[in-house]
Amino acid sequence: MPQWDADLYLKFGDERTQPVRDLIHRIQLTNPRRIMDLGCGPGNSTAELRRRWPLSAIAGLDNSPEMIAKARESFPGAQWEVADAASWKPPEPFDLVFSNAMLHWLPDHGRLCRHFMEQVTEGGALAVQVPAHYDSPLHREILDVSHDPMWDAQMAAARQRLTHQPPAFYYGTLQPVARHVDLWETTYYHVLAGPEAVVEWFRGTGLRPFLEALPGKEERARFESLLLERYRVVYPRQNDGKILFPFRRLFFIAYR
Repeated sequence: MPQWDADLYLKFGDERTQPVRDLIHRIQLTNPRRIMDLGCGPGNSTAELRRRWPLSAIAGLDNSPEMIAKARESFPGAQWEVADAASWKPPEPFDLVFSNAMLHWLPDHGRLCRHFMEQVTEGGALAVQVPAHYDSPLHREILDVSHDPMWDAQMAAARQRLTHQPPAFYYGTLQPVARHVDLWETTYYHVLAGPEAVVEWFRGTGLRPFLEALPGKEERARFESLLLERYRVVYPRQNDGKILFPFRRLFFIAYR
């Protein structure tokens, strides 16, 4: 399994954590007794859950040993588990099953959403955030570069790695098993130092499958160089020399 770089992921920790805060503060649960943070990464989302509900028993699960090691280092007293969220089935359900920026790494969202909902207690909730940037320059330029004849044949799996569905899909999946479903989208305009920062941002997440498909450092550097040329055009510098980096995210909360 490819390794995640927790330090690179946290380099943009504030920007990555703001959607966590926004999702948490939209959840209409007063005092959930037990909370599971699926795809907890290095523990930044779990820490925000703990701030909102300090008396709850909160656990974090991720399939990356590197991410869990970072979480244990940052929060040594918490409960962490290395496991696959797709097959996760706890001995007893949780009052809140929370998932930030994980679902798009897994296939079959319909089955997974129903499965996660089955692990929620009556009166509890499933709360999810997924990136919704797939029609943006960020993603479009990566796909275009991936079709370069130099490596096009190697990129088929990478182009299918991130999975996504429209809001109506998640509503249609969860509405039959929920008493209420709340959905919304937010576009975050991150202020970054320049187009190079966009490459660095995505190198820690969605760019990984494309770079991992290439055999060596030279090919990866070439891929990033071609991508950066395009990002310099689609993310122009503002008067202060910085760029605005829009990133859209989809949120949904299903209450049992």
